[in-house]
Amino acid sequence: MAVAFVFPGQGSQTAGMGKTLAANFASAAQVFAEVDEALGDKLSAIIFEGPQDTLTLTQNAQPALMAVSLATIRVLEMEAGLDLKRDAQFVAGHSLGEYSALAASGAFTIADTARLLRIRGQAMQKAVPVGVGSMAALIGLEFDAAAAAAAEAAQGQVCQAANDNGGGQVVVSGDKAAVERAVEIAKTKGAKRAMILPVSAPFHCALMQPAADAMALALAKVAVKSPVVPLIANVLAKPIQDPAEIVRALIAQVTGTVRWRESVAFMAAAGVKTFYEVGAGKVLSGLVKRIADGASASAIGSPEDIAAYKAGRGS
Repeated sequence: MAVAFVFPGQGSQTAGMGKTLAANFASAAQVFAEVDEALGDKLSAIIFEGPQDTLTLTQNAQPALMAVSLATIRVLEMEAGLDLKRDAQFVAGHSLGEYSALAASGAFTIADTARLLRIRGQAMQKAVPVGVGSMAALIGLEFDAAAAAAAEAAQGQVCQAANDNGGGQVVVSGDKAAVERAVEIAKTKGAKRAMILPVSAPFHCALMQPAADAMALALAKVAVKSPVVPLIANVLAKPIQDPAEIVRALIAQVTGTVRWRESVAFMAAAGVKTFYEVGAGKVLSGLVKRIADGASASAIGSPEDIAAYKAGRGS
């Protein structure tokens, strides 16, 4: 039975995540130590102890979520015999989770991934002054209707579909006034709910171009290998393994739409029946169940989850 491993994005972070993994498994503790060393600061202390508002800062949340996902993967490898090349048909990640997926599948080292995500977080925060941009969730509209609402709301400003999360959940991003107009337009188009999100910057829209430029420079300095299992790229919703294509997709992802609904649908159509969400939270597991009829999706992020995975494999 085909399996995919998926990796969460920003919003899944909670102070204390990964702490029991690090306390129980040396392989997990080693990942957090590697990330601390790569960044030259004690990010693990913020991950384990908080405060939550410091952890939620984009420049911290992005490498932190990756660290928890990779710590979990290392434990699965050491304790449950996981071999992604043998055991997975695809990997995928939501936004920053794409970097976690690439690190897990050997395209990047953990140290390089941590540094790339620190740069990405800082560049995304710096790209747009606080208060200039916004994001909103439009619930109950299909993607085409939500994208049309965003286009109508733009009126010469930026407003575009940022995340197609599936299950009638689309996030739009852009200039604050345009996003506010999109909320009102979406309501007239039949959205069940439309609400401004508490985010610090308008991710995945054209306003992020300075951050895309920063990532192009950063990625040019990093060795990228072909991942051992194909990555379903956010901006393409199809599998890629060529390092040059991966770099192009990661740069495009900063300003492009996260096509999560299409990505999951692609994997399901390719025969994936079992999805494992690796790291913090259960957001993607819920989305997968709404998108892929009959698919099972479970989150792995604690020692108990590791034990359940191991038992399920009969190992």
